[in-house]
Amino acid sequence: MDSGSQEARSGLLSLDALPKHELRFGADNDLLSFANANRNQRVSLVSRWTPHWTTSVAGSFYQRGGTNAANFAGSVTSTRPRWGALTVGGGSARDNGVVPQTEAFFEFDHGLRVGETGWVRGIELVYGQHWYWYSTARILTLSETAMVYLPRQWTWSLRLTEARSHFSNTSVDWKPSGLTRLGFPFVKGVKHSLSGNVFYAVGTEDFAQLDQIGSFASQTYGGGLRFQVTAHQDVTGYAAFQQRTQDRRDIGFGFSYGIRF
Repeated sequence: MDSGSQEARSGLLSLDALPKHELRFGADNDLLSFANANRNQRVSLVSRWTPHWTTSVAGSFYQRGGTNAANFAGSVTSTRPRWGALTVGGGSARDNGVVPQTEAFFEFDHGLRVGETGWVRGIELVYGQHWYWYSTARILTLSETAMVYLPRQWTWSLRLTEARSHFSNTSVDWKPSGLTRLGFPFVKGVKHSLSGNVFYAVGTEDFAQLDQIGSFASQTYGGGLRFQVTAHQDVTGYAAFQQRTQDRRDIGFGFSYGIRF
């Protein structure tokens, strides 16, 4: 009766069946001041089969230091309203010495509702462990994340990561890192919306790919945007600047496109 009614449009959209699958394509680039650029392309499919079970499969293709590599990863998530969500997964790769040969991980996610008023509306706590088996190194990372839900769809998150590295013929070493992120909406709508985030990270590393042999410390500044094109499509993008020890720099940027059906 009233084609201009926002409330009527929202009501009609709520009657649509919720999509079960999200197919996403993405690409990432790292422009290094001390080596050739690194690039990778990825595709993933997340399927929520029931309110309690979700699966994810993903493939990535890497070009690093003149070497090509590819990996495949998959996971299963079980969600229970009272306990939260538990994710278990792993991956395997044609590594060529630049990415992990195999990996395994698990993650536990639990949310707490605080209230509809006040500065804090809810808190989400996540704990995860990730094992990486390289051809010459064994890596274990422990991560703890807290996300705080604020009024007007603002969010603030803090993540701490401890990495345990063990190279051939070397002793075990632990290195810490941390990241904080602030998310906020620009434009809110039923079908179209625009949101952004800014983040800062600091840490030290003893491992990774060909561009990160040895030990270094770094500080990273960055931000991103997410544009909801339609009710079932979105585009995301990000950019970051990393300053490393020995006056080395890394400029990273990337994008992804997702469609839900």
